[in-house]
Amino acid sequence: MTTDVKAIGHPSPAPWLAAAAAGLAIWAALYSQLVPFSQWLVSLLPLARESRLGEAIAFFFYDVPKVLLLLTLVVFAMGVVRTFFSPERTRALLAGRREGVGNVMAACLGIVTPFCSCSAVPLFIGFVSAGVPLGVTFSFLIAAPMVNEIALGLLFALLGWKVALTYLGFGLGIAIMAGWVIGRLKLEAWLEPWVLTIHAGVATLPDRTQTWPDRIRAGLEAVREIVGRVWYWIIAGIAAGAMIHGYAPEELLASIMGREAWWSVPAAVVIGIPMYSNAAGIIPVVEALLGKGAALGTVLAFMMSVIALSLPEMIILRKVLSLKLIAVFVGVVGTGILAVGFLFNILFA
Repeated sequence: MTTDVKAIGHPSPAPWLAAAAAGLAIWAALYSQLVPFSQWLVSLLPLARESRLGEAIAFFFYDVPKVLLLLTLVVFAMGVVRTFFSPERTRALLAGRREGVGNVMAACLGIVTPFCSCSAVPLFIGFVSAGVPLGVTFSFLIAAPMVNEIALGLLFALLGWKVALTYLGFGLGIAIMAGWVIGRLKLEAWLEPWVLTIHAGVATLPDRTQTWPDRIRAGLEAVREIVGRVWYWIIAGIAAGAMIHGYAPEELLASIMGREAWWSVPAAVVIGIPMYSNAAGIIPVVEALLGKGAALGTVLAFMMSVIALSLPEMIILRKVLSLKLIAVFVGVVGTGILAVGFLFNILFA
């Protein structure tokens, strides 16, 4: 005997699925026009596109809608996924002895997602809100901006396969080990209270009776709840990153990184943290610094800190993580980056 869906009051899924498909098509159309849209906005301003201020404004006009669009899509998708899998089941699948495997899988996923650090944050929020273990989520957050096909391709073209493969190995190692260490510390209580509320909120248990309209509503509710809480932090973070992106002093950086002193590597990391760029944007700077005599390990440590520990990323993450958890994240990842810088300087001296 079959159950009549309409008889028990469930709406037909066809209109909801059609609306979701139309929404995805609109999202894709908007995302595809980000570059011409940002260029058009800058062209309306009375300033040269090649000027430092023009570079900063163009960066801001492009990154704000890009990150907000990514955040909306990912949070919606995770909201739908959560109707199929409970956070408790997800944690059980990836926790304990499988957590190391989860760290490896998350870091490898980061290789094929060429996001800058702020673009990876939407996925981080989605993973955390869906109950994926914190350490596994951090492995993705570190690997996504730092190790991807763009970075590896450019490093191979500019510096050869040995440097590219060594960078791949060290970058994955940092992502996996840093995530594993953070997971072992059991710091979930240091998430912001609203994130913990989402963990324990509605739609956390899989319900085989839910219809697609129910699942789509859950996705829309997740967008309203999460995007509504973090959008202004994203704009503030990207605004800070845009100003740094436009006004980074390359000559001063080269003079510091070219000195053969033990403190040049930590100095490069400290200098890189306030800056913001993706892998494709920072590698031309890396090439310029190397051409001016900077040490390879020092420059790569600088590059890693820019794309894995950027200040704008920290500003955005502040809405999700407590200051204590951000400090642990920076400390663990920063230690790994320092090790990479020193080892590269020894191996490629």
